[in-house]
Formats: sequence, C-alpha cells, structure tokens
Amino acid sequence: MPLNWRIALLAVAVGLYAGGRGAWVWQASEYGKQLAEQAAGYAQQLADSDRAHGREREEAAAAALKQFAEQNSQRQALEDRLQEQGKTHWKEMNDAQQIQDRLRDRLATADLRLSVLVDSGAFAATGGDGGMREAACTGGVVHGAVRARLDPAHAQRTIGITDTGDRGLIALQACQAYVREVTK
Repeated sequence: MPLNWRIALLAVAVGLYAGGRGAWVWQASEYGKQLAEQAAGYAQQLADSDRAHGREREEAAAAALKQFAEQNSQRQALEDRLQEQGKTHWKEMNDAQQIQDRLRDRLATADLRLSVLVDSGAFAATGGDGGMREAACTGGVVHGAVRARLDPAHAQRTIGITDTGDRGLIALQACQAYVREVTK
C-alpha cells in the first residue's frame, strides 16, 4: 500500500477515535446533567416532603396540646364541683347531727316528750283511758286522737335510729350527686 493510503487510513482512524471520544464525553456530560437535575428534583421533593411532614407533626402536636388543655380544664371544673358537693354534704351531715343532738338533749331534760298515736278502737277495747288526747281543733267539737307518751329511753333509741337513717339518706344523696356529676 502506498504511503498516502496509509496516512489517509491513519487519519480516518484518528478521526474516528477523536469523534467517538468526543461523542462519548459529550454524551456522558449530557447524562451527567440530566442525572444532576433529576437528583436536584428528588432532593427538592424530599425537602418539600420533610417540610410538609414537619408541618403535619406540628399541627398534630398543637391539636394534642389543645385537647389536653381542654380535658385538663374539664377535669379541674369537675374537681371543683365535686369539692363543692363535698362541702355541701359535710354541711348537711353537720346540720343533721346538730338537730339530732338538740332533740336528744331536749328529750333528756324532759323539755320534750315523744308520743305515738294509739288506735282508739284497740285502746277502748282494752279498757284504757289513761292516754292523752290531743286538743280539739278549732273548727270542730270532736276531741283529737288518743296519744301515748313514750318512755324517755325508748324515745332516745328512736331518735338514734332516725339519726342513723337521716345520715344514710344524706350519704345516699351525696353518692347520687357524685355519680351524676362524674357521668355528665
């Protein structure tokens, strides 16, 4: 082969090599740019997602704190109402105790006598006429029902029973009020 052909063939080979190498570098550069843009887009999406997620967490935390504050204020209001009911219950129990004590003292000093109604038919059948009669009412002429006085010891026991009953009723009312308050 003549030298010219060899030089031409060498020039074509160098040209092909240079063209291929240039195309390869250019293509790698373009793909690199595309990958960089894609990575930047993903990074932006990730950052946006993180910000959105952060906002959602902050909103959820704020809602939870608000709910906690509302529940805390409701609990405090309930505690205040229950404390007020406790004071009312204590006052009612104290008042009932004072009334019972005064009644017991009056019975003990004979300032007060308890009496019971006696069935007038049964009383007359036994021949008893030693009972006390109530005064006739102002509008009639018939005497009142026959009453018999209780022995002071029996009267004391009766007052003790009514005292226990009164305390039980007051405690029951307090329990019912508590349940109504708590279940509101």
